[in-house]
Amino acid sequence: MDPVIVVGAGPVGLALSLSLARLDVPSVVLDEAPGAIDPRPARTVVLRPDTTAFLTRLGCGPALESTGTRWTAWRAVRRRRLLERVEFGPEAPSPLHVPQHALTRALRTALAGEPLARIVADSRLDELKQDAYGVSAHTRGSNGAWWRASYLVGCDGPRSTVRKLLEVRFPGRTAVERHAVAALRTELPWPGEALLHRSPARQGGGGSGGEVTARPLPGGLWRLDWLLPPGRDLVTPDALVARIRDSLAVWTAEAASGSGSGAGADFGGRAGLGGGSGPQAGAYGAAGAGSRAPAGAGDPRVPAVPPYELLDTGVHTVHHRLARRWRRGRAFLAGDAAHLLGALGTQGLDEGLRDAENLAWKLALAWHQGASEALLDSYQAERRGAVTARLRAADRALPLLRDGERGGRWRAVLPGAARGHTAMLTDGHLGRGPLGAPPAYARSPLAPATDPAGTLPVGTPVADVPVTAPDGSQVPLRSRLGQGLLVVLVAPGTGVWERRHWKSAGLMPRLSKAVEALPMRAEVLVAEAYPGAVAHTVLVVRPDGHLVAAMGGVRPAELYACADAVRGGGTGGGSGEAGTGAGVAGGAGVDGAGGGAGERPRAAGGRAHSGARSEPYPETRAGSYPDTRSGPYSDTRSGPFPDTRSESHPVPHSKPHPEAHSGPLVEPATDRRPEGRPSGGPLSVDGTFPQAGGETPGGASGSVSRDVPEGVSEAQVRSAGG
Repeated sequence: MDPVIVVGAGPVGLALSLSLARLDVPSVVLDEAPGAIDPRPARTVVLRPDTTAFLTRLGCGPALESTGTRWTAWRAVRRRRLLERVEFGPEAPSPLHVPQHALTRALRTALAGEPLARIVADSRLDELKQDAYGVSAHTRGSNGAWWRASYLVGCDGPRSTVRKLLEVRFPGRTAVERHAVAALRTELPWPGEALLHRSPARQGGGGSGGEVTARPLPGGLWRLDWLLPPGRDLVTPDALVARIRDSLAVWTAEAASGSGSGAGADFGGRAGLGGGSGPQAGAYGAAGAGSRAPAGAGDPRVPAVPPYELLDTGVHTVHHRLARRWRRGRAFLAGDAAHLLGALGTQGLDEGLRDAENLAWKLALAWHQGASEALLDSYQAERRGAVTARLRAADRALPLLRDGERGGRWRAVLPGAARGHTAMLTDGHLGRGPLGAPPAYARSPLAPATDPAGTLPVGTPVADVPVTAPDGSQVPLRSRLGQGLLVVLVAPGTGVWERRHWKSAGLMPRLSKAVEALPMRAEVLVAEAYPGAVAHTVLVVRPDGHLVAAMGGVRPAELYACADAVRGGGTGGGSGEAGTGAGVAGGAGVDGAGGGAGERPRAAGGRAHSGARSEPYPETRAGSYPDTRSGPYSDTRSGPFPDTRSESHPVPHSKPHPEAHSGPLVEPATDRRPEGRPSGGPLSVDGTFPQAGGETPGGASGSVSRDVPEGVSEAQVRSAGG
């Protein structure tokens, strides 16, 4: 079986390759860049607890904790009034704020230790072909060659070459929000706390306006973001320095006076702010040095500017786009190649990492055992549906948060509207509510056909409760994700027992026997308690941490049905053209070809977030993928991309590639062409790829042990075997 090709060596592509390696699936990462990491202090990412846990399982936890920072609190202020303060701790973990180059470096370091993965620099994809047995990709550059893969995933960003070669449209809206960004070293009056300051006062008492966010980084660094007004006006260096000085001066003055944004008198009178001039101080004159001289030439109304060192600046433009299809045949899209979002504090990288976690275990099942079309199609049904909901929530909130405040709509109708605005923004920044919470796949195609009538909502992310592992150790539940199903027995009181007692007592023997007969890898864990679950509840958890079922007691037949549903039911016949439905809409009818290129201009005088359609982000319903919409965002192309429809090359279930694993595995040569049926075998990384897990990759789909569990008929086993 050939390896998986991952196109793009950004955080999403690297995380996907690393996840596949941990699942014994070889991969090759094609990196268009020469391989060097460009450190940009102003380019940072905020990782939510679920994506941080995912990266920790991949081995990046220590590196991220040392290069990033966790906030002690989140402060939301309007003018000089403190509206909300959220404190973080063990029960309410903080997001992790990390420079993006540090995240990329941590992933590359972890990937370098994986013999099943390889990064090939200076390899730009320019041709893509599919057949019944895999994908052939051609690259140009110093490592130009034909590459052969079982599957290919495009993680190559907003201007994705993979998406364009697959002829997948990328409609949406341009310049939903714009932010001026600066990274600087200074000392603010609330060390360790992140701040959202809405309508801050201006120097000299010149009114208020705008929105600025300050988020700490290690070493006294801060990232500051200013929301820019609609339009495409250039942000000059002088204008950006003026924003920096204005914000720092106002915060220092308010802290000294004990107002809300400065956390009161505790930070007033703080002396000894670190000075220094940054590398860009020469370009910006005295402003870059952060002089304490009053900015108003002696005007007592103008506060002094504390010292600061300016390290990096930029302008960040937020686009909202959604690819029509995330799968065509054996090719998939993930990350920014599939979606763009980021308004109102949401983080696009979080969604990209969730793409990687969702897709990795499904490709691993396909690589090792063969896969049904339902399993492969479920990637788009789940992830595109989740991103669609996120985009829809942001699209509905934007007019209220931007136009509504200026027009007084909320203030005229709802008491405490300012607090309501702030709560919505806080949700986006902290990863809560419809703007930021981890998604639930309640309507997943991988849900069991018959609900085991549990008391917990299926499809939701599992709580990270302590569990007892088979070796007797106590670990967090989410630390065991990624390798297969988790079957968790809620059994109060077992924590005080020795392992040799509870392994052979009560329901455990029967549960262990039922789990051994499941058609996919599974592990039994025991929890003292789980929110909303009574004693003797059995939880079935997917490899990406979503709840499949919660049933009372041990029910072997229902356990088997859950496992069979998670692997796609062992049935084929899907279209291989997963998902369609209308893509992003709203605004001025943008329908570009991707990543900001080829968009139609917005209507004259129109706002980037105005004119939203009544249903701008229609849902892609699970198990239903026909693209029959006739609106401006429907896919009306007359024909599919050649050689990509699954009808012409279905995933082989019962007959593996006849030439797979034949002979030594070699590096692709520049004269290797995908004519006829290419020979099998993965591309060499260091010699050859060993067969993983002792199984025959690409063999019969869903082959299972004939040790039929109690309550499962022989007919059920035959039908589940595909």
